[in-house]
Amino acid sequence: MKHLLTTALVGFAVLSRAALAAEAARPNIIWIVGEDLGPELRCYGDKNALTPNIDRLAREGARFTRAFTHAPVCAPSRSGLITGMYPTTIGTHHMRSELLSPPRAFTSYLRDAGYFTAWPGKTDFNFKVPKDAFDSTANWRTNIPRQPFFAYINFPESHESQIRAGTNQMKKNLARLKPNEFRAPAKMKLPPYHPDTPETRRDLANYYNLATAVDYHVGDVLRLLEDKNLATNTIVIFFGDHGRGLPRSKRWVYDSGIRVPLIVRWPGVIKPGTVREDLVSFIDFAPTMLALAGAMIPTNLQGQVFLGPKTAPERKYIFAARDRMDETPDRIRTVRSKQFQYIRNFRPELPYAQRVDYMEEMPTMQVWRKLNYEGKLKAPQKLFFQLTKPAEELYDVKSDPHEIKNLAGHPKYAPVLKEMRTALDNWITETHDMGAVPEEEMVRRGLVTDRLPEYQQRVKPLEIPLTPGDQRLKFN
Repeated sequence: MKHLLTTALVGFAVLSRAALAAEAARPNIIWIVGEDLGPELRCYGDKNALTPNIDRLAREGARFTRAFTHAPVCAPSRSGLITGMYPTTIGTHHMRSELLSPPRAFTSYLRDAGYFTAWPGKTDFNFKVPKDAFDSTANWRTNIPRQPFFAYINFPESHESQIRAGTNQMKKNLARLKPNEFRAPAKMKLPPYHPDTPETRRDLANYYNLATAVDYHVGDVLRLLEDKNLATNTIVIFFGDHGRGLPRSKRWVYDSGIRVPLIVRWPGVIKPGTVREDLVSFIDFAPTMLALAGAMIPTNLQGQVFLGPKTAPERKYIFAARDRMDETPDRIRTVRSKQFQYIRNFRPELPYAQRVDYMEEMPTMQVWRKLNYEGKLKAPQKLFFQLTKPAEELYDVKSDPHEIKNLAGHPKYAPVLKEMRTALDNWITETHDMGAVPEEEMVRRGLVTDRLPEYQQRVKPLEIPLTPGDQRLKFN
């Protein structure tokens, strides 16, 4: 009996050590987010950028060249990040709405799997934070959580509002930059759709300066991990929440609005200096984090795993959507392949240049609109101020990276147009896209709260009948 007891105790001790070793082997995961920050970084080939810490992260891990958000504005973008579901499926697609019964956050499933989850700062999800989403919302950098942990950190310095910030706020944001690190407005390379004015050059230079300010913070996080001996067992994931915070970028489904930097460092697993060219969507983040943690992946998640042994086969398309932006109605959907982008404007009668009060505060927008009123814009600067939008747009993003030459009516590209049009139709049906449901009807159903009175204008409901896909919507 004594021998059996001793054997059992030894066996239990071995199992306990194995369990502890397995627990210790599970990686910590950290998300570092630069707000309104596109891939205008030195490691992405942009010579205007000064981002040495982010560049270092790319050298030590993988740089993704085709990573995209599913929504070109913050709240719907974060909604999909935290739930792993398209905002158009769950009802969080309008900028500034509030979903009453959201799905579980992927962080809740991480907690179920034994991870400590820390999410301080911005929780801009278009719904209230579920009670079981996080273990802590305190600054995890001052008190490192128990391991394994998932931790989030958001840097707002690069946000749209900071590009146009006053002198005192700008000095505060850029306090760490050395004199030779400030970008000169005269050396900015403007996109062809923006007029060449002092205002546009200054805004773009401010954007690059603020990206450098974010880079300083990224360096702080990387040093902290090294000082705490956490670097070797921590997956660091750096990205922007959508494209840059300038007109025709943020809020729009062009590459300038949905393409983001994505850099992943995973010591001992990802080969340093890796470049990944496959299509990755923000919808993939939730299932990927759960796979890395060895957690259950719920069947209602709509993305696919892009890291680790459970990586899914490469996809052909990613999808994104634009709906109401603050007080301004719209409905746009897009399909992006490696070479082409197809855009469908469901409200072609509405101009691109509708007023969005918040966007109108940007000096670039003000001078652009003023020059249009004065009849001083040249092609392609005038495209944004057309009185209507084309029903369809198609761009070869390899030859036309700024997406100003619409190929939708060109016979040569008819097969591409047809294929991508079909892909979008299938996605709308398969994901039960709620874009056709008038917002007043969503309020009547008790899906969302009515936040429109908060804005200066009342959005007129879309007079479009419900589709069978809308009727089949289910919440999990």
